[in-house]
Amino acid sequence: MARKLQSDKWLFLATLALVCVSVVMVYSASALVALERYDQPYLFVTKQVMWALLGVAVLYLVMRVDYRTYRNETLIWTLLAGVTVLLVAVLFSRPVNGSRRWFAIGGLGIQPSELAKLAAIVFTAAMLERRMHRVNELRYSLLPIGIIVGVLVGLIYFEPDLGTAISLIAVVGLMIFAAGLSYRYIAGAVLLALPALYVLVWSAAYRRRRVLAFLDPWADPLGDGFQIIQSMIAIGTGGVAGKGLMAGVQKLFYLPEPHTDFIFAVISEELGLIGATVIVACFCVIAWRGLRAAAHAPDGFGALLALGLTMMIVVQAFVNISVVMGLLPTKGITLPLVSNGGSSLLVNLLAIGVLLNISQHASAETGAA
Repeated sequence: MARKLQSDKWLFLATLALVCVSVVMVYSASALVALERYDQPYLFVTKQVMWALLGVAVLYLVMRVDYRTYRNETLIWTLLAGVTVLLVAVLFSRPVNGSRRWFAIGGLGIQPSELAKLAAIVFTAAMLERRMHRVNELRYSLLPIGIIVGVLVGLIYFEPDLGTAISLIAVVGLMIFAAGLSYRYIAGAVLLALPALYVLVWSAAYRRRRVLAFLDPWADPLGDGFQIIQSMIAIGTGGVAGKGLMAGVQKLFYLPEPHTDFIFAVISEELGLIGATVIVACFCVIAWRGLRAAAHAPDGFGALLALGLTMMIVVQAFVNISVVMGLLPTKGITLPLVSNGGSSLLVNLLAIGVLLNISQHASAETGAA
């Protein structure tokens, strides 16, 4: 029989540490950029502090709401409908850097794709819980999930945001696999995905250039390879202890968007291997405690929801850090809980709040951690 447990302190402390690092490093990485562009050195960090305070408040409230509340079908379909409307509407918004991903509301950017990830995970967890006993039946289980998630993924892709679309597919795929999907479906999906991914990448000139730059950034060091090279320079020159907070050089208009996509490079340069390791360790703690919550959840919905939310954060962190280190082609994916970005920070803190609630309902035999 399930009993209430204390909140998972490890998960909470790792999250709080990342949020605190976020505020400090967003200021360090963005002050000169904000001064140059807007004549306001505190512009980005002020917004980040506002979103962080709001996000922590949301986390505090959500962790006290029984996660089983989200199983309600009316709530799920309302959330899906609202997110779909926002994803369609954002396609008609003003483009920013060639993409239509944000709404500007009162000077703040709202990114519907962040909400879409949350909606897809809740829907998939609820659907799989009810149909897990027949998860390998295409029409009964896989097709409904594929249609709903496919619509969301398609709308995100047309922003365009291939990275987020692929990340969402990966997270939902892991949830379905955990529910007991047969290996033959997995093998078939991989075989179909590879040529599709090849077409998607090579059909767009800018994606093709990114892949070529990833394979040989020095072939065009001042063009497509510039981001990767500057990022690796930042990481390499940081050494073990780093150059010191605010003392980084690559953020001075060498690294593009140093406070968002490449903030891990700034951390590595200023705080060195020690600082970068602390960041990675915090994400490892989130992965560990999130998977623990999934393993000991009292029901299938809680287990799958915890798995999906954990992977939503961990997969994105893995992709971002890999890009910054030159292990994956450059992609506009931020570092969750750390990079500048209000809606992303808010959604990720909301996800942590749900994880904390699920951990409180762990099976009695696990005991409090």
